Amino acid sequence: MTRKHPEHAEYSEHSEHPTRPGPSRRAVLGGAATAALATLTGVAGAGTAQAGGGGHRTDRPAEFPLPDGWLPEGITIGARPYAYLGSRANGAIYRADLRTGQGRVFHEGAPGLASIGLKLDDRDGLLYVAGGAGGTARLVDARTGALRATHRLTAATGHFVNDVALLGDRAWFTDSYDAVLYGVPRGRGGTVRALPLSGDWEQLPGAINANGIVSTPDGRDVIVVKSTPGELYRVSLRTGRATRIALSGAADVVNGDGLVRVGRTLYVVQNRLNVVTVFHLDAGATTATLRRSITDPRFDVPATAALHRDRLYLVNARFTSPQTPETTFTVVGVPL
Repeated sequence: MTRKHPEHAEYSEHSEHPTRPGPSRRAVLGGAATAALATLTGVAGAGTAQAGGGGHRTDRPAEFPLPDGWLPEGITIGARPYAYLGSRANGAIYRADLRTGQGRVFHEGAPGLASIGLKLDDRDGLLYVAGGAGGTARLVDARTGALRATHRLTAATGHFVNDVALLGDRAWFTDSYDAVLYGVPRGRGGTVRALPLSGDWEQLPGAINANGIVSTPDGRDVIVVKSTPGELYRVSLRTGRATRIALSGAADVVNGDGLVRVGRTLYVVQNRLNVVTVFHLDAGATTATLRRSITDPRFDVPATAALHRDRLYLVNARFTSPQTPETTFTVVGVPL
């Protein structure tokens, strides 16, 4: 479906994004969704020209701020050097230029809305946005910020639509409180498909279950991280059967949140542990072998990640800090 990008030799033709792999993820929000934002304005980047930890000079800021009180969680980046970041506070979306770190609110929010995981589809120019406790999937025009469609996926209570991956003709959404994936047609028409999870999947009551989601290297199915107790699953999009992926070199991926896949390399953001664990997948995505871990002193409970060129960009959700309109938030880039 996707042409191979020359900058990443192991990038798969079957990645869930036409030009870049997508990320996804969630920890317990601790009531953050109820925080209010009085006014959201664009913020100029204040990052350094030195890429953290790599000794690699670049003219792109390695860190930049978001508006105070933004309450971020999801990040997505397409072919162009722009990051899109959703707000848990009111569902707004912020667009930042990776070349300068400067940005602006380009999709306004509203009380009662949330933007959790999101993915940009360069093919149709739409952002697919997980609506959290609201149980919706929203489609937002990535050029204008206009809302194009809203799909009701779940009942209004008892669910949490968390992350999304683009694969084939659908955007697949996780629900952290129910053993179901939802397939939303890419574009503006079509019927939503509910896919119950079966096989090895065991839903745990009162816990964050399905969280981040990406496509498998062969482009047929999806990989889902189960935050509690910290497991990876390959899920058949034909039957919903979930097969637990055996971990080698790591006992678990507890607090697993956003996922990014590049070829057979899988990046797992373990939010409250302030680490990104890097695994090598076997050909069938049945075993994941730990290769290394990425840490950085700038991490402050990173939730999700997105790749652009030679950097992984992570959003600091700061779940363990006060979630108020005055709380500061940043995006940090680490070299790969």
